[in-house]
Amino acid sequence: MQTIDIRTTQNVTIQYELASLRERIFAFVIDLLIITALYLVVLFVIFTLFGFDVLEAPFIGGLVFGLLPIGGLMSYHLISEMLAQGQSWGKKIMGLRVVRLDGREPTASDYLLRAVFQLVDTLFSGGVVAAILISSTTRQQRLGDMTANTSVIRLRNALSFRLEDILRINSLADYQPQYPGVRQLSEQDMLVIKNAISRYQKYPNEAHQTALEELCTRLQELLQLADLPNDRVEFLKTLLRDYIVLTR
Repeated sequence: MQTIDIRTTQNVTIQYELASLRERIFAFVIDLLIITALYLVVLFVIFTLFGFDVLEAPFIGGLVFGLLPIGGLMSYHLISEMLAQGQSWGKKIMGLRVVRLDGREPTASDYLLRAVFQLVDTLFSGGVVAAILISSTTRQQRLGDMTANTSVIRLRNALSFRLEDILRINSLADYQPQYPGVRQLSEQDMLVIKNAISRYQKYPNEAHQTALEELCTRLQELLQLADLPNDRVEFLKTLLRDYIVLTR
Protein backbone atom coordinates (compact mmCIF):
# COMPACT_ATOMS: atom_id res chain seq x y z
CA MET A 1 0.00 0.00 0.00
CA GLN A 2 1.43 3.36 -1.05
CA THR A 3 1.71 5.97 1.71
CA ILE A 4 2.18 9.71 1.90
CA ASP A 5 3.63 11.96 4.60
CA ILE A 6 1.74 15.16 5.39
CA ARG A 7 3.14 17.81 7.73
CA THR A 8 0.35 19.35 9.77
CA THR A 9 0.03 22.98 10.80
CA GLN A 10 1.50 21.89 14.16
CA ASN A 11 4.69 20.89 12.34
CA VAL A 12 4.10 17.18 12.92
CA THR A 13 4.46 14.74 10.05
CA ILE A 14 1.70 12.14 9.79
CA GLN A 15 1.74 9.16 7.48
CA TYR A 16 -1.42 8.16 5.63
CA GLU A 17 -2.19 5.32 3.27
CA LEU A 18 -3.30 6.57 -0.12
CA ALA A 19 -6.55 5.26 -1.52
CA SER A 20 -5.98 2.78 -4.32
CA LEU A 21 -7.41 3.20 -7.81
CA ARG A 22 -9.78 0.31 -7.14
CA GLU A 23 -11.14 1.90 -3.96
CA ARG A 24 -11.63 5.25 -5.67
CA ILE A 25 -13.45 3.59 -8.58
CA PHE A 26 -15.81 1.80 -6.18
CA ALA A 27 -16.43 5.07 -4.32
CA PHE A 28 -17.18 6.86 -7.59
CA VAL A 29 -19.56 4.10 -8.72
CA ILE A 30 -21.46 4.40 -5.44
CA ASP A 31 -21.63 8.18 -5.88
CA LEU A 32 -22.77 7.73 -9.48
CA LEU A 33 -25.60 5.44 -8.40
CA ILE A 34 -26.73 8.03 -5.85
CA ILE A 35 -26.53 10.82 -8.45
CA THR A 36 -28.50 8.72 -10.93
CA ALA A 37 -31.21 8.03 -8.35
CA LEU A 38 -31.49 11.75 -7.56
CA TYR A 39 -31.60 12.57 -11.27
CA LEU A 40 -34.45 10.11 -11.83
CA VAL A 41 -36.37 11.67 -8.96
CA VAL A 42 -35.96 15.12 -10.53
CA LEU A 43 -37.13 13.78 -13.91
CA PHE A 44 -40.16 12.21 -12.27
CA VAL A 45 -41.08 15.52 -10.64
CA ILE A 46 -40.64 17.44 -13.91
CA PHE A 47 -42.73 15.01 -15.94
CA THR A 48 -45.39 14.85 -13.22
CA LEU A 49 -45.74 18.61 -13.08
CA PHE A 50 -45.39 19.48 -16.78
CA GLY A 51 -45.88 16.21 -18.68
CA PHE A 52 -43.68 14.79 -21.41
CA ASP A 53 -44.66 17.60 -23.79
CA VAL A 54 -42.17 19.84 -22.01
CA LEU A 55 -39.38 18.05 -23.88
CA GLU A 56 -40.62 19.34 -27.22
CA ALA A 57 -38.91 22.65 -26.48
CA PRO A 58 -35.24 22.27 -27.60
CA PHE A 59 -33.96 24.38 -24.74
CA ILE A 60 -35.79 22.34 -22.12
CA GLY A 61 -34.60 19.07 -23.63
CA GLY A 62 -31.00 20.22 -23.56
CA LEU A 63 -31.40 21.42 -20.01
CA VAL A 64 -32.95 18.19 -18.76
CA PHE A 65 -30.66 15.75 -20.55
CA GLY A 66 -27.50 17.86 -20.79
CA LEU A 67 -26.91 20.56 -18.22
CA LEU A 68 -28.87 18.90 -15.43
CA PRO A 69 -26.75 15.70 -15.26
CA ILE A 70 -23.49 17.68 -15.57
CA GLY A 71 -24.57 20.21 -12.95
CA GLY A 72 -25.80 17.42 -10.72
CA LEU A 73 -22.46 15.61 -10.86
CA MET A 74 -20.53 18.75 -9.95
CA SER A 75 -22.97 19.90 -7.29
CA TYR A 76 -23.14 16.50 -5.63
CA HIS A 77 -19.38 16.21 -5.19
CA LEU A 78 -18.96 19.83 -4.18
CA ILE A 79 -21.73 19.90 -1.59
CA SER A 80 -21.17 16.42 -0.14
CA GLU A 81 -17.42 16.88 0.29
CA MET A 82 -17.86 20.34 1.80
CA LEU A 83 -20.49 19.23 4.30
CA ALA A 84 -18.81 15.95 5.26
CA GLN A 85 -15.20 17.17 5.52
CA GLY A 86 -13.92 15.62 2.32
CA GLN A 87 -16.21 12.61 2.16
CA SER A 88 -18.91 12.04 -0.43
CA TRP A 89 -21.26 9.16 0.34
CA GLY A 90 -19.16 6.87 -1.80
CA LYS A 91 -15.97 7.86 -0.02
CA LYS A 92 -17.65 7.51 3.36
CA ILE A 93 -18.78 3.97 2.57
CA MET A 94 -15.32 3.06 1.28
CA GLY A 95 -13.55 4.70 4.21
CA LEU A 96 -11.82 7.41 2.13
CA ARG A 97 -11.31 11.15 2.62
CA VAL A 98 -9.95 14.12 0.69
CA VAL A 99 -6.98 15.84 2.37
CA ARG A 100 -4.69 18.71 1.44
CA LEU A 101 -1.04 17.82 0.97
CA ASP A 102 0.15 20.82 2.97
CA GLY A 103 -1.64 19.65 6.11
CA ARG A 104 -4.32 22.34 6.07
CA GLU A 105 -8.04 21.68 5.91
CA PRO A 106 -9.42 21.74 2.34
CA THR A 107 -11.33 24.92 1.59
CA ALA A 108 -14.50 25.49 -0.44
CA SER A 109 -12.38 26.56 -3.42
CA ASP A 110 -10.41 23.30 -3.20
CA TYR A 111 -13.60 21.26 -3.33
CA LEU A 112 -14.86 23.44 -6.18
CA LEU A 113 -11.72 22.78 -8.23
CA ARG A 114 -12.09 19.05 -7.64
CA ALA A 115 -15.75 19.18 -8.70
CA VAL A 116 -15.04 21.16 -11.87
CA PHE A 117 -12.18 18.91 -12.97
CA GLN A 118 -14.35 15.90 -12.21
CA LEU A 119 -15.91 16.57 -15.60
CA VAL A 120 -12.58 16.14 -17.39
CA ASP A 121 -11.29 13.36 -15.16
CA THR A 122 -14.33 11.12 -15.34
CA LEU A 123 -17.34 12.36 -17.31
CA PHE A 124 -15.90 13.58 -20.62
CA SER A 125 -13.10 10.99 -20.72
CA GLY A 126 -15.07 8.03 -19.42
CA GLY A 127 -12.78 7.91 -16.40
CA VAL A 128 -9.70 7.17 -18.50
CA VAL A 129 -7.86 10.38 -17.54
CA ALA A 130 -8.50 9.86 -13.84
CA ALA A 131 -7.49 6.19 -13.96
CA ILE A 132 -4.21 6.90 -15.80
CA LEU A 133 -3.20 9.75 -13.51
CA ILE A 134 -4.16 8.04 -10.24
CA SER A 135 -2.27 4.89 -11.19
CA SER A 136 0.83 6.68 -12.50
CA THR A 137 1.43 9.70 -10.24
CA THR A 138 3.43 9.37 -7.02
CA ARG A 139 0.63 10.87 -4.91
CA GLN A 140 -2.13 9.14 -6.88
CA GLN A 141 -3.75 12.38 -7.96
CA ARG A 142 -6.20 13.07 -10.75
CA LEU A 143 -6.34 16.51 -12.38
CA GLY A 144 -8.75 17.78 -9.75
CA ASP A 145 -6.32 16.74 -7.01
CA MET A 146 -3.37 18.37 -8.73
CA THR A 147 -5.11 21.71 -9.13
CA ALA A 148 -6.44 21.71 -5.56
CA ASN A 149 -3.24 20.25 -4.02
CA THR A 150 -5.20 17.36 -2.55
CA SER A 151 -5.23 13.59 -2.56
CA VAL A 152 -7.51 10.85 -1.23
CA ILE A 153 -6.45 8.77 1.76
CA ARG A 154 -7.71 5.64 3.44
CA LEU A 155 -9.15 6.02 6.93
CA ARG A 156 -9.26 2.28 7.58
CA ASN A 157 -5.58 1.48 7.92
CA ALA A 158 -3.07 0.31 10.47
CA LEU A 159 -2.50 3.86 11.71
CA SER A 160 -6.13 4.92 11.89
CA PHE A 161 -7.76 5.26 15.25
CA ARG A 162 -10.61 6.72 17.23
CA LEU A 163 -10.29 8.41 20.58
CA GLU A 164 -12.61 5.87 22.19
CA ASP A 165 -10.20 3.10 21.14
CA ILE A 166 -7.27 4.58 23.06
CA LEU A 167 -8.26 3.91 26.63
CA ARG A 168 -11.67 3.32 28.15
CA ILE A 169 -11.96 5.37 31.30
CA ASN A 170 -15.31 5.54 33.05
CA SER A 171 -15.28 8.81 34.97
CA LEU A 172 -13.33 11.21 37.17
CA ALA A 173 -14.07 8.86 40.06
CA ASP A 174 -11.83 6.24 38.42
CA TYR A 175 -9.05 8.54 37.25
CA GLN A 176 -7.51 11.83 38.35
CA PRO A 177 -6.32 13.99 35.41
CA GLN A 178 -2.77 15.29 35.68
CA TYR A 179 -2.98 18.03 33.04
CA PRO A 180 -6.35 19.84 33.30
CA GLY A 181 -5.15 22.43 30.78
CA VAL A 182 -5.61 19.80 28.08
CA ARG A 183 -9.22 20.99 27.84
CA GLN A 184 -8.08 23.82 25.57
CA LEU A 185 -6.97 21.35 22.90
CA SER A 186 -9.29 20.02 20.22
CA GLU A 187 -10.13 16.49 19.21
CA GLN A 188 -8.07 17.02 16.06
CA ASP A 189 -5.10 17.86 18.30
CA MET A 190 -5.65 14.60 20.13
CA LEU A 191 -5.71 12.70 16.86
CA VAL A 192 -2.38 14.26 15.92
CA ILE A 193 -0.94 13.15 19.27
CA LYS A 194 -2.26 9.61 18.91
CA ASN A 195 -0.96 9.34 15.37
CA ALA A 196 2.47 10.57 16.45
CA ILE A 197 2.57 7.87 19.14
CA SER A 198 1.44 5.19 16.69
CA ARG A 199 4.08 6.13 14.14
CA TYR A 200 6.88 6.22 16.71
CA GLN A 201 5.92 2.88 18.21
CA LYS A 202 5.67 1.25 14.81
CA TYR A 203 8.74 2.95 13.30
CA PRO A 204 11.05 3.98 16.19
CA ASN A 205 13.58 5.82 14.05
CA GLU A 206 15.33 9.16 14.51
CA ALA A 207 12.88 11.11 12.35
CA HIS A 208 9.87 9.98 14.35
CA GLN A 209 11.73 10.57 17.60
CA THR A 210 12.42 14.14 16.49
CA ALA A 211 8.77 14.65 15.55
CA LEU A 212 7.75 13.33 18.97
CA GLU A 213 10.12 15.74 20.72
CA GLU A 214 8.86 18.70 18.69
CA LEU A 215 5.27 17.78 19.49
CA CYS A 216 6.01 17.52 23.21
CA THR A 217 7.81 20.88 23.17
CA ARG A 218 4.87 22.52 21.45
CA LEU A 219 2.43 21.00 23.95
CA GLN A 220 4.61 22.17 26.82
CA GLU A 221 4.28 25.73 25.51
CA LEU A 222 0.53 25.50 24.98
CA LEU A 223 -0.14 23.97 28.39
CA GLN A 224 2.44 26.22 30.11
CA LEU A 225 4.27 23.33 31.75
CA ALA A 226 7.48 23.98 33.68
CA ASP A 227 9.10 20.77 32.52
CA LEU A 228 8.33 17.52 30.74
CA PRO A 229 8.54 13.92 31.99
CA ASN A 230 11.48 11.93 30.69
CA ASP A 231 9.15 9.38 29.12
CA ARG A 232 7.69 11.41 26.25
CA VAL A 233 5.39 8.65 25.03
CA GLU A 234 3.86 8.17 28.46
CA PHE A 235 3.41 11.94 28.73
CA LEU A 236 1.43 11.99 25.50
CA LYS A 237 -0.64 9.00 26.55
CA THR A 238 -1.44 10.78 29.81
CA LEU A 239 -2.66 13.80 27.86
CA LEU A 240 -4.94 11.54 25.87
CA ARG A 241 -6.33 9.96 29.05
CA ASP A 242 -6.89 13.37 30.61
CA TYR A 243 -8.63 14.70 27.52
CA ILE A 244 -11.02 11.76 27.32
CA VAL A 245 -11.97 12.07 30.99
CA LEU A 246 -12.34 15.86 30.99
CA THR A 247 -14.31 16.18 27.75
CA ARG A 248 -16.49 13.08 27.54
